[in-house]
Parts: sequence; C-alpha cells; structure tokens
Amino acid sequence: MKAKLKKDTYGKEIWEYFKGKESFEIVEREDGYIDIFGGAKKYFSEYRNWPNHEKKAIKLIRGKVLDVGCGAGRHSLYLQKKGFDVVGIDNSSLAIKVSKLRGLKKTRVMSITEVGKFKPDSFDTIIMMGNNFGLFGSFKRARLLLRKFYRITSPNALIIAESNNPYKTDNPTHLEYHKFNRKRGRMSGQLRIRIRFGKYIGEWFDYLLVSKEEIKQILDTTGWRVKKFINFKKSFYIAIIEKI
Repeated sequence: MKAKLKKDTYGKEIWEYFKGKESFEIVEREDGYIDIFGGAKKYFSEYRNWPNHEKKAIKLIRGKVLDVGCGAGRHSLYLQKKGFDVVGIDNSSLAIKVSKLRGLKKTRVMSITEVGKFKPDSFDTIIMMGNNFGLFGSFKRARLLLRKFYRITSPNALIIAESNNPYKTDNPTHLEYHKFNRKRGRMSGQLRIRIRFGKYIGEWFDYLLVSKEEIKQILDTTGWRVKKFINFKKSFYIAIIEKI
C-alpha cells in the first residue's frame, strides 16, 4: 500500500491542499515537454467559480449519477447537495479520502477500466468533467469503455464529457508531438504523460485529447452519439452524449 501511495502524485497534491498547503502539479510528457498547472485549488472550486460551460452542462444531469475521476469531489458534492444520488469514483485513494472527508457519501477507489463492475441500469448520467474524456486514454480503449458505459446505464442515459481540442495550437512542440504520434499509429492528441508533485513521481499513462469530429468517430457503433456541444473559450468544450 505504501508503494502505491508514493505513486499517487495526483492524490498527494489534493491531500496537501486539503490540509491547507499550496500545491502545484507538474505534467511531464514522454518527449520531455514539461507543463506546470495552477495547482489543486481548481479541484475544490465552488459552483459560483465554475466556468460557464460547466454550469450549463450540470443543468442537464438527471437521475442517478456516476462521476468518473471525481477528484476532490467538487461536482459530486454539488450534485449531492441538489438531491442527486451520485457515486464518485477515482483511481486515487487519497482523492477519494478527501472526497469522503468533505462529505461525499458514495465513493469507490476505482479506475475507469473497472466500470463494468457496476450492475446494468445503475446510472442515468455519467459525468467526465474537468477534461476527463481524456481518461479514455486511446481510441480503442474509449470504444471498449463506451460499450461498458452502455451496459451500466439506463435506456435514456447521458454522458457529459469535457475535452480539449489538441489541434487548436500553434506551439511547434505540440505539433511535432502530433506528428510523432501519427507515425506510430496513435491519435494526434493521445498523450503519454506522468504527474510529478514535490518528490513524488507518478506512473506513465495515456491521456486522450480529441476534436469534436474525433469524438463522433469514437462513438460510432458504440451505441452513443453526440446530442450537442457546449463550447468554451480557446479549445475546451463539453460533449453531451446520448444513447441511440
């Protein structure tokens, strides 16, 4: 267990912020590119501070909810206060610990790859906010998991998922990485990254950024389709996905 916690850099960042300390995460891409994010504060943000596209999307949620990659529980806790039956899952045990301490009633330490453990018709809405469409990881895995999502949801279920269009950039380092990905048969926005926090270094994992057209391609034959998109500034958007 201790070895696993040492790898839980994302959870460590959240835990430190929860204890009142400033915390910032460093994202390292496999090609050596380093990016520093604003820290864990955003994972604790209240509804009034959410961006407009999140506020619009949250109004579409209905029924029983599964929050995939719930982190510190900001979306789940809001929905719980509104009377929704919501389950938050995250593969970070520390993130789930924080969610529980903040009052989230239903949580599970669970990777997105394990959603098939839920019974059929368990949820009416699945949310993947905070750019969590990326947790699908790859084209192939996304299609496999979408079929699992289909089995565990009700007939009129929705998936509400945020993504970031990787093509809306003029950064030559990103464009070079897109080309590198395509040469080896990966999607342009399929990132191979790991999270660093302080002296902690996480394991490498795939994180998928896609355009709107690519989302439609991924959904094809999975039983899901795009109902509409909610746009945000720059390259971010939320896809409202419905069962066919």
